[in-house]
Amino acid sequence: MILREVAYARSGDKGDTSNICVFVHEPADYPMLVERLTAERVRQHFAGLVRGEVVRYELPRVQGLNFVLFQALDGGVSATLRIDPHGKSFQSLALAMDVGDGWSARPLGEASGTVGGA
Repeated sequence: MILREVAYARSGDKGDTSNICVFVHEPADYPMLVERLTAERVRQHFAGLVRGEVVRYELPRVQGLNFVLFQALDGGVSATLRIDPHGKSFQSLALAMDVGDGWSARPLGEASGTVGGA
């Protein structure tokens, strides 16, 4: 299962630093998110884009994790020649991570019995 099937994310920037917040759809999945989405795992996933440290902050009250990626934006908005100087696409890249099975949330495309479900 990929992360986007069980969570959503937002990303932002400040200088050469990017942050990505990931929140699970189902609160029961938060412990699994904490277990599987480590700072090292995120660092490996962003290899080649992030040259600095990745720090993870746990946000249990909102069932989320905030990752701060240092030296991630090739010098920042005013210095980089990257197509995405703010790193907004980092949230989509993070959500493409394989996080394995066993989550409470149903994979995308499965009937949920709610409005908009198949």
